[in-house]
This record gives sequence, C-alpha cells and structure tokens, in this order.
Amino acid sequence: MEHPAPADLRRLAVEVATAAGELICAGRPERVEVAATKSSPTDVVTAMDTASEQLVRQRLRLARPHDGFLGEEEGYEAGTSGLTWVVDPIDGTVNYLYGLRSYAVSVAVVAHDPAGPPDPATWTVLAAAVVDPSAAETWSAQAGGGASLTDARGSHPLRAGAGPALGHALVATGFGYDPVRRAEQAAVLSRLLPQVRDLRRIGTASLDLCAVAAGRVDAYYELGLNPWDFAGGWLVAREAGAVVTDFAGGPAGPHGVLAAGPGLHPVLRGALALG
Repeated sequence: MEHPAPADLRRLAVEVATAAGELICAGRPERVEVAATKSSPTDVVTAMDTASEQLVRQRLRLARPHDGFLGEEEGYEAGTSGLTWVVDPIDGTVNYLYGLRSYAVSVAVVAHDPAGPPDPATWTVLAAAVVDPSAAETWSAQAGGGASLTDARGSHPLRAGAGPALGHALVATGFGYDPVRRAEQAAVLSRLLPQVRDLRRIGTASLDLCAVAAGRVDAYYELGLNPWDFAGGWLVAREAGAVVTDFAGGPAGPHGVLAAGPGLHPVLRGALALG
C-alpha cells in the first residue's frame, strides 16, 4: 500500500495532538486522582491519560482506518497499511498529577514490517507532533522535511547546533520508576555530573528531545524509555540536526536514548560509557 506524503501525515499528527492537548489542559480538575499504576506504585495513570488516548485513537481511525496504533495505555492494535501511530497521550503524567506545567501529547507515525509491532531498531519515523498545551507550543517534524516550533509568535524552523565542550554542556535526563533501574541511573548521574555544566530533569522525555532541537539544553540521555516516550521527540530532534542514538551509537531504544549536536554527541557518549 502506498504511503501518503510525510507532510500530510505531519498535519494529521499536529491536528490530533492539538485536540488531545486541549482536552487534557482544559479538562484538568483542581485535584487529579490516580486511576491505576503501571510498572510500580509510583508509575501512575490518570483518567485523563485514558481519555486522551481514546480521543487520538478515534480521530486517527476515522482519518486512517487501515493504520495500526501503539498507545501507552491500551497497547498495540495491528493495521494493514504498514504504518502505525505511536502515541503517548500524556507524557509527564506525574507532572500532570501534581500540577507541574511540563507535560505533553506525543503523536508519531512510523513505517514498519506489518508482520509485527513496530520496533524502534527497524522502524522509520515519517512524521510527528509533540504538543505542550500549558506552554501553547507545538513541535512537529517530517522525515526529510525539517522540524519546527509553532507558538504565539508563529512558526519557527529548528536547527540544533554542534554543541559546546562537555564541561559547558547543560544536559537533560530522566529516571524510571523501577527501584533497581533508578539505582543504576543514579550511578550514571553521579559519574557524569562533575564532567558537565549541570543537569536538568523535567520528567517529560518528548519535551527534553524537543529542547535539544531548540537549543534549550545541549543534550539529553535516558535509559529504559518505551517507544511512545521518544518516537515523536526523536524525529523533531533528528530533523533539527541533532544526532539521536542509543549509548553505543546504534538505533535509540529502551536500552538507551542519547540526543546531542554532532560535535557534543560522541564526547557525551564516551562519558556515559565510562565505569
């Protein structure tokens, strides 16, 4: 089946991510209740996570009925077109729970072998949108067509720089919710912190990757991400000119995501490999 143009897929990603962003922002109650937990008692799901994913599913099903869907809350639904939408209905759910203004809706569409679920090691991300409703910012990209940020001032192309020397780098990271993984991440953090300008942790992987694209941070790394956590931000960062790999230089995935400008990336990758 012939795939539509990436620009058309990008417009659709922006449309549905914007609608979901409006839902979660306008519909957030004064006190958000935990509806369920996932990997640990601190890895939470709210009712709005589910409502946002259902909205995205419904809109995409109407627009692209033959595509697959991989969402954080309801899992994988196979399609027949060779395209699957990879969706995080609220990236930064704990921030959302506490009323911290750092959460987003991430919608990406990937081409992959329809014989199974999309695999970050082999998929091709064609288009993506990451909507930050509390900041009124929409990040989007298409394969080979660049990345942009749309805000109150208009739409602006994104171009990541080469990156500073490691000692001058502001580096973003994140932590998982499994206690064993958190201990591993703390060990990496203590090793890296003396080598860089400083570290930031906002708790929203998609926005961290977009921040690399915009030069708001110089780099981002994290271990243990799921496909929906990084698919959208990955394309925004890559189309802005950042290098996005795992810690060994291969395809980004659950075993590691590292994004930085082409000058900083190999240096930071070497620093993360120490120990």
